Amino acid sequence: MARRLSARALATLSDPTGQWPVFEAGVTTEEATQVLLEAELSDGLPLVVPTAEGLDAMLEGVVQSDAVITQMPPLFGDLRPDAVAYQSVIAGCEPGVVPVLVQALENCTAPEFNLLGLLTTTGTPAVALVVHGKPSHSLGLNSGTNCLGPGNRANATLGRALSLCLRNIAGARELVGDMATMGQPGKYTFCFAEDTSTAFGSSCELPPEGSVTVIGVSGTMEVLPQGEKAEEILKPVAIAMAGAQAASGGGRPRQIAEQTLLLPPELVERLNRLGWSRRDVQAYLFKTGNAVLSKLEGDRSESGQNSDPIAPSAEQIRIVVTGGAGVKMTCLVPWAGVSRSVHGAVRPR
Repeated sequence: MARRLSARALATLSDPTGQWPVFEAGVTTEEATQVLLEAELSDGLPLVVPTAEGLDAMLEGVVQSDAVITQMPPLFGDLRPDAVAYQSVIAGCEPGVVPVLVQALENCTAPEFNLLGLLTTTGTPAVALVVHGKPSHSLGLNSGTNCLGPGNRANATLGRALSLCLRNIAGARELVGDMATMGQPGKYTFCFAEDTSTAFGSSCELPPEGSVTVIGVSGTMEVLPQGEKAEEILKPVAIAMAGAQAASGGGRPRQIAEQTLLLPPELVERLNRLGWSRRDVQAYLFKTGNAVLSKLEGDRSESGQNSDPIAPSAEQIRIVVTGGAGVKMTCLVPWAGVSRSVHGAVRPR
């Protein structure tokens, strides 16, 4: 049984504001919202009132709620399950999300993810959260129609809670840790589940308790196939990936980014019937994308090969099956800075 949290206990958490208000039952939403706004804990949307009862429910089953797992830049707040539970409550999550969120946030602190760069850049990146396997079902996440859009509580609130953790624990607040020139809507929430039931299976290892992947994403790009053949389906994707890469450097030497393609089940079935596997798709996109990028940027070596490929390798073009009926694909445009996606198994906390 999780311990009961008091306002004093919450105040000991490593939060950049030092304020973690917990309200008595019966307080009005307006009263609580004003306090939370003054404490700079809001993302601008209405928040759920954090009560001791709500925090207890969110921490049910968490064994070490006050364990410091790591620190999160830019202001290096302590990543603790009880701090994550607080953000989960005010985001509107249902109980059960804390192990998933803690793992996602721990992924974010891996050196190769470069959380400091992602959160403090003047660019637009958001942290996209992909949930694989068991948690996607137990939490009711959407991997079907409109999976990146509104309408599903789990997708919306889990992504929002992650964003609030980056704001309230890590300290990514405007003009303090977050210096984005414009930002993007994905910084409110960007969470979806993978569909592992198709012929392509899962894009990653699936341990019994499920897993999560975090990706630094500058935006989304809709791509349509140009025909029925595999090459006609995928060539527009290669062009889109190459175009995004060419546009992201600002005339400067650019980093080699990973790529992510969200592929709807209908197209997976079509590609499978044509005899194409996930690896075939990756190999085609890598080869064709490099050729397109070479034309866009000009050959940079005597061999005629582009010295800056579309991705570090074909394997680092991630193919995630998700979405509903239809053939529209989505490229997750990678951040132009240095960031690598990080995948990790969800485990008890």
